[in-house]
Amino acid sequence: MQPAASSLSPELADAADVLSDRLREQLETLAARAQPQIRRVERQFAARLRQSGLEPRERNAISAITPGAAARLLVGGRSPLEFIEQVEYNGRRLAKLKLPPSAVRKALREYDGLLSEALTEPERGGFQWVRDQLHFCVILTLNNAYYQVREAETRAFYDQFRIELESRNLEELLGRFLESLVQVSSADAGHLYLLNEDRTAWALKAVMPAARLAAAPQSVPNRAGIQKKLAQPQYLAIDRTGGNGLLLDPCWREIFSSCWSIPLSTGGRAAGVMQFGFRKEYEWLPRERELLAAAAERCLMAAEKQRLMEDLASREEQVRRLAEHMLHVEEIERRRISRELHDEAGQSLLCIRLHMEMLERNLPGARAAAQPWFAQSWLSRLREARDLTERTILEMRRLIAALSPAVLEQLGLGAALRQLLTRFQRLHPCRVKLQTSKLEALPKKIQIIVYRLVQECFNNIGKHSGATRASIALHFAEETLRLAVEDNGVGFDVEEALSRRDSFGLAGMRERVALLGGKFQVESRKEVPKRGTRISVELPISH
Repeated sequence: MQPAASSLSPELADAADVLSDRLREQLETLAARAQPQIRRVERQFAARLRQSGLEPRERNAISAITPGAAARLLVGGRSPLEFIEQVEYNGRRLAKLKLPPSAVRKALREYDGLLSEALTEPERGGFQWVRDQLHFCVILTLNNAYYQVREAETRAFYDQFRIELESRNLEELLGRFLESLVQVSSADAGHLYLLNEDRTAWALKAVMPAARLAAAPQSVPNRAGIQKKLAQPQYLAIDRTGGNGLLLDPCWREIFSSCWSIPLSTGGRAAGVMQFGFRKEYEWLPRERELLAAAAERCLMAAEKQRLMEDLASREEQVRRLAEHMLHVEEIERRRISRELHDEAGQSLLCIRLHMEMLERNLPGARAAAQPWFAQSWLSRLREARDLTERTILEMRRLIAALSPAVLEQLGLGAALRQLLTRFQRLHPCRVKLQTSKLEALPKKIQIIVYRLVQECFNNIGKHSGATRASIALHFAEETLRLAVEDNGVGFDVEEALSRRDSFGLAGMRERVALLGGKFQVESRKEVPKRGTRISVELPISH
Protein backbone atom coordinates (compact mmCIF):
# COMPACT_ATOMS: atom_id res chain seq x y z
CA MET A 1 0.00 0.00 0.00
CA GLN A 2 2.94 2.35 0.53
CA PRO A 3 5.26 3.36 -2.32
CA ALA A 4 7.84 0.63 -2.70
CA ALA A 5 10.14 -0.85 -5.28
CA SER A 6 8.02 -2.93 -7.57
CA SER A 7 8.81 -6.47 -8.63
CA LEU A 8 7.42 -6.60 -12.13
CA SER A 9 5.45 -9.56 -13.36
CA PRO A 10 6.58 -11.34 -16.56
CA GLU A 11 3.79 -9.56 -18.45
CA LEU A 12 5.04 -6.13 -17.38
CA ALA A 13 8.63 -7.06 -18.07
CA ASP A 14 7.50 -7.87 -21.61
CA ALA A 15 5.77 -4.49 -21.74
CA ALA A 16 9.02 -2.82 -20.72
CA ASP A 17 10.86 -4.69 -23.47
CA VAL A 18 8.44 -3.17 -25.97
CA LEU A 19 9.98 0.18 -25.07
CA SER A 20 12.94 -0.64 -27.29
CA ASP A 21 15.84 1.57 -28.16
CA ARG A 22 13.97 2.78 -31.24
CA LEU A 23 10.93 3.71 -29.14
CA ARG A 24 13.12 5.45 -26.62
CA GLU A 25 14.87 7.43 -29.31
CA GLN A 26 11.56 8.52 -30.83
CA LEU A 27 10.17 9.48 -27.42
CA GLU A 28 13.25 11.58 -26.74
CA THR A 29 12.90 13.14 -30.18
CA LEU A 30 9.21 13.86 -29.52
CA ALA A 31 10.05 15.46 -26.17
CA ALA A 32 12.83 17.58 -27.67
CA ARG A 33 10.85 18.82 -30.69
CA ALA A 34 7.53 19.33 -28.97
CA GLN A 35 8.66 20.42 -25.51
CA PRO A 36 6.73 23.74 -25.59
CA GLN A 37 3.65 22.01 -26.99
CA ILE A 38 3.86 19.21 -24.36
CA ARG A 39 4.01 21.78 -21.56
CA ARG A 40 0.93 23.49 -22.99
CA VAL A 41 -0.83 20.15 -23.45
CA GLU A 42 -0.17 19.19 -19.82
CA ARG A 43 -1.56 22.54 -18.59
CA GLN A 44 -4.68 22.01 -20.71
CA PHE A 45 -4.92 18.40 -19.54
CA ALA A 46 -4.67 19.44 -15.87
CA ALA A 47 -7.49 21.93 -16.42
CA ARG A 48 -9.63 19.23 -18.07
CA LEU A 49 -9.02 16.90 -15.10
CA ARG A 50 -10.05 19.61 -12.63
CA GLN A 51 -13.21 20.33 -14.62
CA SER A 52 -14.11 16.62 -14.58
CA GLY A 53 -14.32 16.71 -10.79
CA LEU A 54 -11.35 14.49 -10.05
CA GLU A 55 -9.64 15.03 -6.69
CA PRO A 56 -5.96 16.09 -6.54
CA ARG A 57 -4.62 12.57 -5.79
CA GLU A 58 -6.47 11.16 -8.81
CA ARG A 59 -5.24 14.00 -11.05
CA ASN A 60 -1.63 13.52 -9.93
CA ALA A 61 -1.74 9.75 -10.52
CA ILE A 62 -3.18 10.14 -14.04
CA SER A 63 -0.68 12.86 -14.93
CA ALA A 64 2.16 10.50 -13.97
CA ILE A 65 1.24 7.91 -16.66
CA THR A 66 0.87 10.13 -19.76
CA PRO A 67 3.24 10.17 -22.77
CA GLY A 68 4.54 13.52 -21.51
CA ALA A 69 5.53 11.92 -18.19
CA ALA A 70 7.28 9.12 -20.09
CA ALA A 71 9.14 11.62 -22.28
CA ARG A 72 10.37 13.61 -19.25
CA LEU A 73 11.69 10.44 -17.59
CA LEU A 74 13.52 9.26 -20.68
CA VAL A 75 14.98 12.70 -21.48
CA GLY A 76 16.22 12.83 -17.89
CA GLY A 77 18.22 9.64 -18.46
CA ARG A 78 15.80 7.24 -16.76
CA SER A 79 15.10 3.77 -18.17
CA PRO A 80 11.85 2.54 -19.79
CA LEU A 81 11.51 0.04 -16.92
CA GLU A 82 11.33 2.90 -14.42
CA PHE A 83 8.43 4.44 -16.34
CA ILE A 84 6.61 1.08 -16.33
CA GLU A 85 7.14 0.88 -12.55
CA GLN A 86 5.78 4.41 -12.23
CA VAL A 87 2.69 3.45 -14.24
CA GLU A 88 2.20 0.32 -12.15
CA TYR A 89 2.51 2.19 -8.86
CA ASN A 90 0.10 4.95 -9.91
CA GLY A 91 -2.24 2.33 -11.38
CA ARG A 92 -2.49 0.70 -7.96
CA ARG A 93 -3.16 4.11 -6.40
CA LEU A 94 -5.94 4.78 -8.91
CA ALA A 95 -7.46 1.38 -8.11
CA LYS A 96 -7.34 2.14 -4.36
CA LEU A 97 -8.81 5.60 -5.06
CA LYS A 98 -11.76 3.68 -6.60
CA LEU A 99 -11.40 5.38 -9.98
CA PRO A 100 -12.82 3.03 -12.66
CA PRO A 101 -10.40 1.87 -15.40
CA SER A 102 -12.78 3.31 -17.98
CA ALA A 103 -12.33 6.79 -16.48
CA VAL A 104 -8.55 6.42 -16.67
CA ARG A 105 -8.67 5.29 -20.30
CA LYS A 106 -10.98 8.19 -21.15
CA ALA A 107 -8.53 10.66 -19.57
CA LEU A 108 -5.62 9.18 -21.53
CA ARG A 109 -7.61 9.49 -24.78
CA GLU A 110 -8.24 13.16 -23.97
CA TYR A 111 -4.51 13.65 -23.43
CA ASP A 112 -3.78 11.98 -26.77
CA GLY A 113 -6.34 14.25 -28.47
CA LEU A 114 -4.77 17.37 -26.97
CA LEU A 115 -1.32 16.15 -28.04
CA SER A 116 -2.52 15.51 -31.59
CA GLU A 117 -3.90 19.04 -31.81
CA ALA A 118 -0.59 20.47 -30.57
CA LEU A 119 1.54 18.60 -33.12
CA THR A 120 1.92 19.53 -36.76
CA GLU A 121 0.63 17.18 -39.47
CA PRO A 122 4.09 15.70 -40.19
CA GLU A 123 4.74 15.26 -36.46
CA ARG A 124 1.43 13.49 -35.93
CA GLY A 125 2.22 11.02 -38.70
CA GLY A 126 5.84 10.58 -37.70
CA PHE A 127 5.13 9.97 -34.05
CA GLN A 128 1.92 7.92 -34.39
CA TRP A 129 3.76 4.62 -34.01
CA VAL A 130 5.54 5.66 -30.84
CA ARG A 131 2.27 6.95 -29.34
CA ASP A 132 0.46 3.67 -30.14
CA GLN A 133 3.25 1.56 -28.66
CA LEU A 134 3.40 3.65 -25.49
CA HIS A 135 -0.40 3.60 -25.11
CA PHE A 136 -0.38 -0.21 -25.39
CA CYS A 137 2.28 -0.53 -22.68
CA VAL A 138 0.45 1.86 -20.35
CA ILE A 139 -2.94 0.11 -20.74
CA LEU A 140 -1.36 -3.33 -20.21
CA THR A 141 0.40 -2.13 -17.08
CA LEU A 142 -2.72 -0.41 -15.75
CA ASN A 143 -4.81 -3.55 -16.19
CA ASN A 144 -2.22 -5.57 -14.31
CA ALA A 145 -2.06 -2.96 -11.51
CA TYR A 146 -5.84 -3.06 -11.03
CA TYR A 147 -5.68 -6.84 -11.01
CA GLN A 148 -2.96 -6.77 -8.34
CA VAL A 149 -5.15 -4.67 -6.06
CA ARG A 150 -8.20 -6.94 -6.50
CA GLU A 151 -6.06 -10.04 -6.01
CA ALA A 152 -4.49 -8.64 -2.83
CA GLU A 153 -7.94 -7.85 -1.43
CA THR A 154 -9.23 -11.33 -2.28
CA ARG A 155 -6.17 -12.93 -0.71
CA ALA A 156 -6.64 -10.81 2.43
CA PHE A 157 -10.24 -11.96 2.89
CA TYR A 158 -9.28 -15.56 2.14
CA ASP A 159 -6.52 -15.36 4.78
CA GLN A 160 -9.01 -14.01 7.31
CA PHE A 161 -11.42 -16.85 6.54
CA ARG A 162 -8.62 -19.40 6.92
CA ILE A 163 -7.44 -17.81 10.18
CA GLU A 164 -10.97 -17.96 11.55
CA LEU A 165 -11.18 -21.68 10.76
CA GLU A 166 -7.71 -22.64 11.98
CA SER A 167 -7.38 -20.60 15.18
CA ARG A 168 -7.61 -22.70 18.32
CA ASN A 169 -8.36 -19.88 20.76
CA LEU A 170 -9.18 -16.17 20.92
CA GLU A 171 -5.60 -15.07 21.57
CA GLU A 172 -4.31 -16.90 18.49
CA LEU A 173 -7.17 -15.62 16.32
CA LEU A 174 -6.61 -11.95 17.22
CA GLY A 175 -2.85 -12.24 16.81
CA ARG A 176 -3.07 -13.83 13.38
CA PHE A 177 -5.76 -11.37 12.24
CA LEU A 178 -3.57 -8.44 13.22
CA GLU A 179 -0.50 -9.97 11.58
CA SER A 180 -2.44 -10.42 8.33
CA LEU A 181 -3.70 -6.83 8.29
CA VAL A 182 -0.26 -5.40 9.11
CA GLN A 183 1.03 -7.17 6.02
CA VAL A 184 -1.93 -6.03 3.89
CA SER A 185 -1.49 -2.39 4.91
CA SER A 186 2.34 -2.54 4.74
CA ALA A 187 2.38 -0.97 8.21
CA ASP A 188 5.48 -0.99 10.39
CA ALA A 189 3.57 -1.99 13.54
CA GLY A 190 0.08 -2.82 14.72
CA HIS A 191 -1.80 -3.00 18.02
CA LEU A 192 -5.23 -4.52 18.69
CA TYR A 193 -7.18 -3.47 21.78
CA LEU A 194 -10.53 -4.62 23.19
CA LEU A 195 -12.60 -2.75 25.77
CA ASN A 196 -12.91 -4.64 29.04
CA GLU A 197 -16.31 -5.74 30.36
CA ASP A 198 -17.02 -2.56 32.33
CA ARG A 199 -15.66 -0.45 29.42
CA THR A 200 -13.20 1.38 31.65
CA ALA A 201 -9.99 0.39 29.87
CA TRP A 202 -8.58 -0.74 26.53
CA ALA A 203 -6.90 -4.13 27.01
CA LEU A 204 -4.06 -4.96 24.62
CA LYS A 205 -4.81 -8.31 22.93
CA ALA A 206 -2.31 -8.49 20.04
CA VAL A 207 0.90 -6.76 18.94
CA MET A 208 2.87 -6.83 15.70
CA PRO A 209 5.79 -7.24 15.60
CA ALA A 210 5.37 -9.62 18.53
CA ALA A 211 8.76 -8.58 19.94
CA ARG A 212 7.23 -5.21 20.95
CA LEU A 213 4.68 -6.86 23.26
CA ALA A 214 6.67 -6.31 26.45
CA ALA A 215 7.20 -2.60 25.70
CA ALA A 216 3.55 -1.86 24.90
CA PRO A 217 1.11 -0.80 27.66
CA GLN A 218 -1.09 -3.79 28.46
CA SER A 219 -4.05 -1.64 29.50
CA VAL A 220 -4.98 1.97 28.66
CA PRO A 221 -7.66 3.90 30.62
CA ASN A 222 -10.76 4.72 28.58
CA ARG A 223 -10.57 8.48 28.98
CA ALA A 224 -13.63 10.70 28.60
CA GLY A 225 -14.51 11.28 24.94
CA ILE A 226 -11.87 8.94 23.50
CA GLN A 227 -14.28 6.04 23.01
CA LYS A 228 -16.60 8.10 20.81
CA LYS A 229 -13.71 9.33 18.65
CA LEU A 230 -12.19 5.86 18.28
CA ALA A 231 -15.59 4.50 17.18
CA GLN A 232 -14.87 6.18 13.81
CA PRO A 233 -11.98 5.43 11.41
CA GLN A 234 -9.22 7.96 12.03
CA TYR A 235 -6.13 8.96 10.06
CA LEU A 236 -3.66 10.45 12.54
CA ALA A 237 -0.81 12.62 11.22
CA ILE A 238 1.49 12.17 14.21
CA ASP A 239 4.23 14.52 12.98
CA ARG A 240 1.77 17.40 12.58
CA THR A 241 -0.83 16.77 15.32
CA GLY A 242 0.84 14.41 17.78
CA GLY A 243 -2.00 11.96 17.26
CA ASN A 244 -4.69 14.22 18.76
CA GLY A 245 -4.56 12.21 21.98
CA LEU A 246 -5.96 9.11 20.23
CA LEU A 247 -2.77 7.04 20.19
CA LEU A 248 -3.28 4.29 22.75
CA ASP A 249 0.47 3.64 22.86
CA PRO A 250 2.11 7.01 23.70
CA CYS A 251 5.54 5.71 22.58
CA TRP A 252 4.31 5.84 18.97
CA ARG A 253 4.71 9.65 19.01
CA GLU A 254 8.50 9.19 19.04
CA ILE A 255 8.57 6.27 16.57
CA PHE A 256 6.01 6.81 13.82
CA SER A 257 4.93 9.64 11.53
CA SER A 258 1.34 8.53 10.90
CA CYS A 259 -1.24 6.10 12.20
CA TRP A 260 -4.42 4.43 10.93
CA SER A 261 -7.03 3.77 13.61
CA ILE A 262 -9.77 1.27 12.69
CA PRO A 263 -12.64 0.63 15.13
CA LEU A 264 -13.95 -2.80 16.06
CA SER A 265 -17.53 -1.71 16.58
CA THR A 266 -20.92 -3.33 17.02
CA GLY A 267 -24.24 -1.49 17.01
CA GLY A 268 -22.42 1.82 16.56
CA ARG A 269 -20.44 1.33 19.78
CA ALA A 270 -16.70 0.63 19.85
CA ALA A 271 -15.80 -2.75 21.28
CA GLY A 272 -12.15 -2.41 20.36
CA VAL A 273 -9.71 -0.73 17.99
CA MET A 274 -6.81 -1.60 15.71
CA GLN A 275 -4.04 0.94 15.23
CA PHE A 276 -1.35 0.71 12.53
CA GLY A 277 1.85 2.75 12.72
CA PHE A 278 3.91 4.03 9.74
CA ARG A 279 7.40 5.50 9.90
CA LYS A 280 6.54 7.75 6.93
CA GLU A 281 3.47 9.93 6.67
CA TYR A 282 1.08 7.93 4.52
CA GLU A 283 -2.58 8.84 4.32
CA TRP A 284 -4.86 5.95 3.45
CA LEU A 285 -6.76 5.65 0.20
CA PRO A 286 -10.53 4.97 0.06
CA ARG A 287 -10.26 1.33 -0.95
CA GLU A 288 -7.67 0.66 1.76
CA ARG A 289 -9.95 2.18 4.35
CA GLU A 290 -12.92 0.12 3.16
CA LEU A 291 -10.85 -3.07 3.16
CA LEU A 292 -9.66 -2.51 6.72
CA ALA A 293 -13.15 -1.57 7.92
CA ALA A 294 -14.59 -4.77 6.43
CA ALA A 295 -11.71 -6.79 7.90
CA ALA A 296 -12.28 -5.20 11.31
CA GLU A 297 -15.96 -6.14 11.20
CA ARG A 298 -15.07 -9.71 10.30
CA CYS A 299 -12.41 -9.78 13.01
CA LEU A 300 -14.91 -8.69 15.66
CA MET A 301 -17.48 -11.26 14.51
CA ALA A 302 -14.84 -13.99 14.50
CA ALA A 303 -13.64 -12.93 17.95
CA GLU A 304 -17.17 -13.03 19.32
CA LYS A 305 -17.72 -16.44 17.75
CA GLN A 306 -14.43 -17.71 19.18
CA ARG A 307 -15.31 -16.33 22.61
CA LEU A 308 -18.69 -18.07 22.51
CA MET A 309 -17.03 -21.30 21.40
CA GLU A 310 -14.51 -21.07 24.23
CA ASP A 311 -17.34 -20.36 26.72
CA LEU A 312 -19.26 -23.32 25.32
CA ALA A 313 -16.20 -25.55 25.53
CA SER A 314 -15.66 -24.41 29.12
CA ARG A 315 -19.29 -25.16 29.99
CA GLU A 316 -19.08 -28.52 28.25
CA GLU A 317 -15.95 -29.31 30.24
CA GLN A 318 -17.77 -28.37 33.43
CA VAL A 319 -20.70 -30.61 32.46
CA ARG A 320 -18.28 -33.42 31.58
CA ARG A 321 -16.52 -33.14 34.93
CA LEU A 322 -19.85 -33.00 36.72
CA ALA A 323 -21.11 -36.08 34.85
CA GLU A 324 -17.87 -37.91 35.60
CA HIS A 325 -18.21 -36.95 39.25
CA MET A 326 -21.82 -38.15 39.26
CA LEU A 327 -20.72 -41.51 37.85
CA HIS A 328 -18.11 -41.73 40.58
CA VAL A 329 -20.72 -40.83 43.20
CA GLU A 330 -23.06 -43.40 41.67
CA GLU A 331 -20.46 -46.15 42.04
CA ILE A 332 -19.81 -45.11 45.65
CA GLU A 333 -23.55 -45.13 46.35
CA ARG A 334 -23.89 -48.56 44.71
CA ARG A 335 -21.17 -49.92 46.99
CA ARG A 336 -22.78 -48.35 50.04
CA ILE A 337 -26.22 -49.78 49.23
CA SER A 338 -24.80 -53.23 48.43
CA ARG A 339 -22.81 -53.19 51.68
CA GLU A 340 -25.87 -52.20 53.73
CA LEU A 341 -28.01 -54.81 51.98
CA HIS A 342 -25.38 -57.44 52.76
CA ASP A 343 -24.67 -56.35 56.33
CA GLU A 344 -28.19 -55.42 57.41
CA ALA A 345 -31.00 -56.81 55.30
CA GLY A 346 -29.03 -59.90 54.22
CA GLN A 347 -28.05 -60.84 57.75
CA SER A 348 -31.59 -60.25 58.98
CA LEU A 349 -33.01 -62.56 56.31
CA LEU A 350 -30.49 -65.26 57.20
CA CYS A 351 -31.49 -64.93 60.84
CA ILE A 352 -35.19 -65.22 59.93
CA ARG A 353 -34.49 -68.37 57.90
CA LEU A 354 -32.60 -69.89 60.82
CA HIS A 355 -35.43 -69.19 63.25
CA MET A 356 -37.91 -70.77 60.86
CA GLU A 357 -35.80 -73.91 60.65
CA MET A 358 -35.66 -74.06 64.45
CA LEU A 359 -39.44 -73.56 64.71
CA GLU A 360 -39.97 -76.27 62.15
CA ARG A 361 -37.90 -78.75 64.21
CA ASN A 362 -39.33 -77.74 67.59
CA LEU A 363 -43.05 -77.69 66.82
CA PRO A 364 -44.87 -78.82 70.11
CA GLY A 365 -45.03 -82.64 70.01
CA ALA A 366 -48.07 -83.08 72.27
CA ARG A 367 -50.33 -80.92 70.28
CA ALA A 368 -48.99 -82.38 67.09
CA ALA A 369 -49.92 -85.88 68.33
CA ALA A 370 -53.41 -84.78 69.47
CA GLN A 371 -54.09 -82.75 66.36
CA PRO A 372 -52.06 -84.04 63.39
CA TRP A 373 -53.87 -81.75 60.95
CA PHE A 374 -52.75 -78.76 63.00
CA ALA A 375 -49.11 -79.76 62.91
CA GLN A 376 -49.22 -80.50 59.22
CA SER A 377 -50.74 -77.08 58.46
CA TRP A 378 -48.12 -75.20 60.45
CA LEU A 379 -45.25 -77.21 59.04
CA SER A 380 -46.45 -76.46 55.50
CA ARG A 381 -46.67 -72.74 56.21
CA LEU A 382 -43.26 -72.64 57.83
CA ARG A 383 -41.70 -74.42 54.83
CA GLU A 384 -43.34 -71.95 52.42
CA ALA A 385 -42.09 -69.01 54.49
CA ARG A 386 -38.60 -70.54 54.68
CA ASP A 387 -38.53 -71.16 50.90
CA LEU A 388 -39.67 -67.59 50.25
CA THR A 389 -36.98 -66.31 52.56
CA GLU A 390 -34.39 -68.46 50.74
CA ARG A 391 -35.43 -67.06 47.37
CA THR A 392 -35.32 -63.53 48.79
CA ILE A 393 -31.79 -64.14 50.05
CA LEU A 394 -30.72 -65.37 46.59
CA GLU A 395 -32.31 -62.34 44.90
CA MET A 396 -30.65 -60.09 47.46
CA ARG A 397 -27.27 -61.61 46.61
CA ARG A 398 -27.96 -61.08 42.89
CA LEU A 399 -28.83 -57.43 43.51
CA ILE A 400 -25.72 -56.95 45.65
CA ALA A 401 -23.56 -58.45 42.91
CA ALA A 402 -25.21 -56.24 40.27
CA LEU A 403 -24.80 -53.12 42.38
CA SER A 404 -21.14 -53.63 43.22
CA PRO A 405 -19.54 -56.89 42.09
CA ALA A 406 -16.92 -57.89 44.63
CA VAL A 407 -15.14 -59.97 42.01
CA LEU A 408 -14.44 -56.80 39.98
CA GLU A 409 -12.66 -55.26 42.95
CA GLN A 410 -10.80 -58.43 43.90
CA LEU A 411 -10.03 -60.27 40.65
CA GLY A 412 -10.45 -57.66 37.90
CA LEU A 413 -12.56 -57.10 34.80
CA GLY A 414 -12.04 -60.45 33.06
CA ALA A 415 -13.27 -62.48 36.03
CA ALA A 416 -16.18 -60.08 36.62
CA LEU A 417 -17.34 -60.42 33.01
CA ARG A 418 -17.18 -64.24 33.20
CA GLN A 419 -19.25 -64.17 36.39
CA LEU A 420 -21.74 -61.82 34.72
CA LEU A 421 -21.97 -64.18 31.75
CA THR A 422 -22.59 -67.21 33.99
CA ARG A 423 -25.42 -65.49 35.84
CA PHE A 424 -26.96 -64.28 32.57
CA GLN A 425 -27.00 -67.79 31.09
CA ARG A 426 -28.71 -69.19 34.21
CA LEU A 427 -31.66 -66.88 33.56
CA HIS A 428 -31.84 -66.71 29.73
CA PRO A 429 -31.78 -69.41 27.02
CA CYS A 430 -29.13 -67.62 25.00
CA ARG A 431 -25.68 -68.94 24.18
CA VAL A 432 -23.01 -66.28 24.66
CA LYS A 433 -19.41 -66.38 23.45
CA LEU A 434 -16.95 -64.21 25.39
CA GLN A 435 -13.51 -63.27 24.01
CA THR A 436 -11.09 -61.11 26.00
CA SER A 437 -7.44 -60.18 25.89
CA LYS A 438 -5.26 -59.26 28.86
CA LEU A 439 -7.11 -56.55 30.74
CA GLU A 440 -5.12 -56.25 33.96
CA ALA A 441 -3.36 -53.07 32.78
CA LEU A 442 -6.61 -51.12 32.44
CA PRO A 443 -7.22 -48.30 34.94
CA LYS A 444 -9.85 -49.10 37.56
CA LYS A 445 -12.16 -46.36 36.26
CA ILE A 446 -12.12 -47.89 32.77
CA GLN A 447 -12.81 -51.36 34.16
CA ILE A 448 -15.90 -50.10 35.97
CA ILE A 449 -17.20 -48.29 32.85
CA VAL A 450 -16.67 -51.36 30.64
CA TYR A 451 -18.35 -53.61 33.18
CA ARG A 452 -21.40 -51.33 33.25
CA LEU A 453 -21.51 -51.24 29.44
CA VAL A 454 -21.49 -55.04 29.17
CA GLN A 455 -23.99 -55.27 32.02
CA GLU A 456 -26.38 -52.97 30.15
CA CYS A 457 -25.90 -54.98 26.94
CA PHE A 458 -26.87 -58.16 28.81
CA ASN A 459 -29.95 -56.41 30.22
CA ASN A 460 -31.03 -55.33 26.72
CA ILE A 461 -30.42 -58.78 25.22
CA GLY A 462 -32.34 -60.51 28.02
CA LYS A 463 -35.30 -58.12 28.13
CA HIS A 464 -35.83 -57.03 24.54
CA SER A 465 -33.91 -58.93 21.87
CA GLY A 466 -35.17 -62.52 22.14
CA ALA A 467 -31.73 -63.57 20.88
CA THR A 468 -30.53 -67.18 20.89
CA ARG A 469 -26.89 -66.34 20.21
CA ALA A 470 -24.65 -63.45 21.26
CA SER A 471 -20.95 -62.69 21.28
CA ILE A 472 -18.82 -60.29 23.29
CA ALA A 473 -15.30 -59.37 22.20
CA LEU A 474 -13.07 -57.16 24.34
CA HIS A 475 -9.50 -56.38 23.25
CA PHE A 476 -6.89 -53.90 24.43
CA ALA A 477 -4.03 -52.91 22.11
CA GLU A 478 -2.18 -49.75 21.03
CA GLU A 479 -3.63 -47.63 23.84
CA THR A 480 -7.18 -48.37 22.63
CA LEU A 481 -9.82 -50.64 24.15
CA ARG A 482 -12.32 -52.09 21.67
CA LEU A 483 -15.60 -53.65 22.76
CA ALA A 484 -18.02 -55.34 20.34
CA VAL A 485 -21.33 -56.89 21.45
CA GLU A 486 -23.43 -58.66 18.80
CA ASP A 487 -26.65 -60.70 18.92
CA ASN A 488 -29.16 -62.28 16.52
CA GLY A 489 -32.21 -60.74 18.18
CA VAL A 490 -35.23 -58.97 16.70
CA GLY A 491 -33.44 -55.64 16.18
CA PHE A 492 -34.86 -52.14 16.60
CA ASP A 493 -34.90 -48.61 15.18
CA VAL A 494 -31.66 -47.05 16.45
CA GLU A 495 -32.63 -43.38 15.96
CA GLU A 496 -35.95 -43.87 17.72
CA ALA A 497 -34.32 -45.71 20.62
CA LEU A 498 -31.68 -43.03 21.12
CA SER A 499 -34.22 -40.20 20.95
CA ARG A 500 -36.73 -41.66 23.42
CA ARG A 501 -36.93 -39.65 26.62
CA ASP A 502 -38.34 -42.48 28.73
CA SER A 503 -35.41 -44.82 28.01
CA PHE A 504 -31.87 -44.31 29.23
CA GLY A 505 -30.12 -47.59 28.40
CA LEU A 506 -28.46 -46.80 25.06
CA ALA A 507 -28.29 -43.07 25.80
CA GLY A 508 -26.57 -43.78 29.12
CA MET A 509 -24.05 -46.07 27.39
CA ARG A 510 -23.33 -43.40 24.80
CA GLU A 511 -22.81 -40.75 27.49
CA ARG A 512 -20.46 -42.99 29.47
CA VAL A 513 -18.36 -43.56 26.36
CA ALA A 514 -18.41 -39.85 25.44
CA LEU A 515 -17.13 -38.90 28.91
CA LEU A 516 -13.98 -40.92 28.20
CA GLY A 517 -13.54 -39.39 24.73
CA GLY A 518 -14.47 -42.64 22.99
CA LYS A 519 -16.57 -43.67 20.01
CA PHE A 520 -19.96 -45.38 20.35
CA GLN A 521 -21.81 -46.94 17.42
CA VAL A 522 -25.02 -48.97 17.22
CA GLU A 523 -26.15 -50.96 14.19
CA SER A 524 -29.42 -52.90 14.19
CA ARG A 525 -31.35 -54.81 11.52
CA LYS A 526 -34.91 -56.13 11.68
CA GLU A 527 -34.97 -57.92 8.31
CA VAL A 528 -35.00 -61.72 8.35
CA PRO A 529 -32.65 -63.59 8.16
CA LYS A 530 -29.89 -61.02 8.80
CA ARG A 531 -31.53 -59.38 11.77
CA GLY A 532 -29.71 -58.53 14.96
CA THR A 533 -27.82 -55.77 16.76
CA ARG A 534 -24.14 -54.82 17.01
CA ILE A 535 -22.74 -52.31 19.51
CA SER A 536 -19.16 -51.12 18.98
CA VAL A 537 -17.15 -49.08 21.46
CA GLU A 538 -13.63 -47.63 21.20
CA LEU A 539 -12.04 -46.07 24.27
CA PRO A 540 -8.66 -44.30 24.31
CA ILE A 541 -6.62 -45.39 27.32
CA SER A 542 -4.19 -42.93 28.90
CA HIS A 543 -2.28 -44.06 31.96
